[in-house]
Order: sequence, then structure tokens, then C-alpha cells
Amino acid sequence: MNTLADTGQKKLHVEFCGLEFATPLVLLSGCVGFGEEYTRVTGFSNRDAGAVCLKGTTLEPRLGNVPHRVAETWQGMLNAIGLQNPGVDKVVDEILPALDFSETRFIANVSGSTVEEYAEVTRRFNDSPIDAIEINISCPNVKEGGVAFGNDPDMSAQVVAACRAATGKPLITKLSPNQTDIADNARRCIEAGSDAFAVINTLMGMAIDIETRQPVIGNNQGGLSGPAIKPIALLRVHQVYQVCKPHGIPIIGQGGVTTPEDAIEFLIAGASTVGVGTALFYNPLVCKTINRGIVEYLEKHSLPNVGALTGSLSLHGDGNSPCFGG
Repeated sequence: MNTLADTGQKKLHVEFCGLEFATPLVLLSGCVGFGEEYTRVTGFSNRDAGAVCLKGTTLEPRLGNVPHRVAETWQGMLNAIGLQNPGVDKVVDEILPALDFSETRFIANVSGSTVEEYAEVTRRFNDSPIDAIEINISCPNVKEGGVAFGNDPDMSAQVVAACRAATGKPLITKLSPNQTDIADNARRCIEAGSDAFAVINTLMGMAIDIETRQPVIGNNQGGLSGPAIKPIALLRVHQVYQVCKPHGIPIIGQGGVTTPEDAIEFLIAGASTVGVGTALFYNPLVCKTINRGIVEYLEKHSLPNVGALTGSLSLHGDGNSPCFGG
């Protein structure tokens, strides 16, 4: 059957920043457009996903990068879309009213090139029916020579503080893995007012056409997602969880989730919910399989719900071995 029994469905219920999610699965930004592209897929049920993150939105419309924008790699995918979107006014005034908010929770994804742009886009979403707001701090800061906001704790905190002042809705900070100390960045973002984290965003990578000796991606480099990044994402979730646990701050763990076992690993590492992205491109109904597998695992181990798994990782020794390899 494609639907879970009511008892199994109850085990999947999660509270995230005061919002009730039907399941711990969150469909990630950039993978399902502005929501309606996915919710109209034949076979979709409002019990499949606890929330849907909308496509990254900026203040003004953006055409995005030159092609190629997407390239498949071994166990992964590179993308450099360039935040193509119609601008926040159109999203709020035309797209959001067409969504069925009874289907699932919808989370806006805010992007920008300046702190002021982040704050203004957040302010526009604050006056909308959107359930929560995710801040994509992996964008380049044009005032600082293109350095990504998310790779500098000071800039990350500035963006979070500005967005916090612009909204009373739950604020989720999407952390970049392309930085020196993700735990310290998370700490700074908590101090600035972040209610939750999405861990992780894509890693930067490249693919090369050996015949032309040029990058496959028109932007030369792109964000790597898919199963190839899962081990890195799991470690980052574990590291951020150590900072979040004392504050009761939840994490959306994401990066290469394709199976129930992947999702369970992220929950054990410290995630409260689990993001599904790249897998949707080749199996739009993968959430059904993942949800069913999570329920089977909970029942096998006599666990009452998903929350009993979160942060249940037991480390070997002190868990802080300083050396790797040879």
C-alpha cells in the first residue's frame, strides 16, 4: 500500500519550531519549484512531506546563470542555477495565493546580495501566509568582494539579526559546509536569533569536459548534492547538534538522502527533520518509501516516534580523534 496505517503515521509526526509536520521529511529548496510543481504530481499525498521549501527568492527578478546549469557527477549532481526567480513581489502576490496550505507546510527561501536585501525579502514574506522562512546565507556579499555570507561567522550573524528584526515567523538558517568551523557559525547565528538550522547546503565542485578542456557548468563551478556528500553532511549535523542541543534548537539534516536508512542516520546524528532533494529528480515519490522505512525501523526497535531517534548517536571513545589516514 502507498499509505501508512494511522498508528505508523502518528509515529512520524514532528513539532518543528512550533509547527506540526505530518512527517519528518522536508522537500528542499530548488528541487520542487514553488511547491505547486510537486504537489500536483500523481500519487503525491499531504502525508508524504512535513514541509516544502520554496525556490530561492530575491528582491528583484533574476534570470540566473548561463547554461549548462546542471551536470550529473558520480553519485551526485552539480548545479549553478544562479537563483533564477520572478522576485519576491510576484511570489507573494501571485504564487503563494495559489498554494493549498492545507496540504503541507510551506517554507520560503530568502536569498540576497546584501544584508539589506535579505531583510527586505524577509519583511515581504512576513506579511504573507508562509509558515516559516529559510535564509540561504551561501550567497555572495557584493559589498565584500563576493565572499559568501555563510562562510564568515560575522556576516552570517549580521544577516540573521537583520532577518530576525524583520519577521516574527520561525527563522531557519541554511548553513554552508564550505567554511572552517560550522559549529562556531551556528553558535553565532543562535545568538543573532536563528530558531533552527538546515544542515548542509551544497559543497562547491567542478566537472570538466576532457574534449573541450572546459568546465561542464557554464558558471565554471557549482553546488554538489546527492549521495556523494552524505558522509560530510552527517558529520556537520553532528557538530551543529552539539551547539543546538542545550537550546532545544531543531535541525533539518540534509545531503544525499535517498533511502530510509539515510534518513535514520541523519536523525541519529541530531536532526529533528530530514531534507530530501536530489533524489526527487529521479524518483518524485521517494518520500513514500522513506516514510515507510522509518516507521518499520521505529516499530522494530520499539521506539514511540521519530523524536526518540534524534541525537541518539553513541560515539566510540571520546569521539575526538585528531588524526586521519596514514
